Amino acid sequence: MSIISDDNDFIEKTENRKRENVLPQSCDFDRNFENCIRPKSFDTYIGQTALKETLKISIAAAQKRELPLDHLLFYGPPGLGKTTLAGVIAEQMGVSIKITSAPALERPRDIIGILMSLQGGEILFIDEIHRLNKIAEEILYPAMEDFFLDMTTGKSQTVKTLRLEIPKFTLIGATTKAGELSGPLRDRFGIIHRLEFYSEEELSQVIKRTAGILDIEITDDGSHAIARRSRGTPRIANRLVKRVSDYALVKHDGKITRDIAEKSLDILKIDHYGLDSTDRTLLKLIIEKYDGGPVGVETIAAAIGEDVRTIEDVCEPYLLQAGLLQRTPRGRKVSPETYRHLGYKNLQQGLFQ
Repeated sequence: MSIISDDNDFIEKTENRKRENVLPQSCDFDRNFENCIRPKSFDTYIGQTALKETLKISIAAAQKRELPLDHLLFYGPPGLGKTTLAGVIAEQMGVSIKITSAPALERPRDIIGILMSLQGGEILFIDEIHRLNKIAEEILYPAMEDFFLDMTTGKSQTVKTLRLEIPKFTLIGATTKAGELSGPLRDRFGIIHRLEFYSEEELSQVIKRTAGILDIEITDDGSHAIARRSRGTPRIANRLVKRVSDYALVKHDGKITRDIAEKSLDILKIDHYGLDSTDRTLLKLIIEKYDGGPVGVETIAAAIGEDVRTIEDVCEPYLLQAGLLQRTPRGRKVSPETYRHLGYKNLQQGLFQ
């Protein structure tokens, strides 16, 4: 009887969350965890306060004018909610959204096909937009500015240029490397905004929201313990919630407290700065092999067996933000704080305490 009662309680809680629009109507947590916990409105989207206020005004203005929203460009480190924010904008505008990534648009017909399939007011979201090839960019220029597609047919002397009108749409681009966008493409976005790393308090709110959706009991201290080690990134925080909840369920009563969170994260080798084993290996390499730097990123990648892009896109943004790593014209170097955090005594010789 108790098992049936527990099942009924779980079903009732799940249905209540659906009615409150916290949990998507059909959600497979095992297969699609990210989509299941994505906020659907500005009220449930935590963080990026200044950007949200700007977007609310722009959306309200566009709706009053009965026009599509201006094209938007979001940039910043991965995992800060660029894709989620695009979905929230589509929900607020009451339109559908098509999601793709720049590497998937290799041939002209790829970008032409997706542009011609758009409906009026619809949103096209292109992730990693800095990786668009030159041809795709040139096709986008008239589409973004004048909502036309310029196409050519025939060969040699029979070549004809056709200009096809397409419905007005909104392009949302996301990138981790805004500096790699060409000037003409960047200038065609009406709203350009950098997404910032989250504060510990904001991450704690994200963690408690995720725990609530997953029906995990967590204390305030437990959420802050996870937030401190989440590198200022909601995606990492949400992933750690699952790992910590596994530990709490197997080793204890399933409730996440500060002690449980810290023990489980220690097992995962994630320290109080949020550094994992790869981060520490990178920093120790610079200290022990190159006297604290400077050293080139290609040399670091070869020495630790990681891809240069992984180091630049995944490791470096937070290490730079935390003041543990510095970029110089001659390469990367560590800061005095890095020596202290990793337990080194002598800044010149890198000797252990």
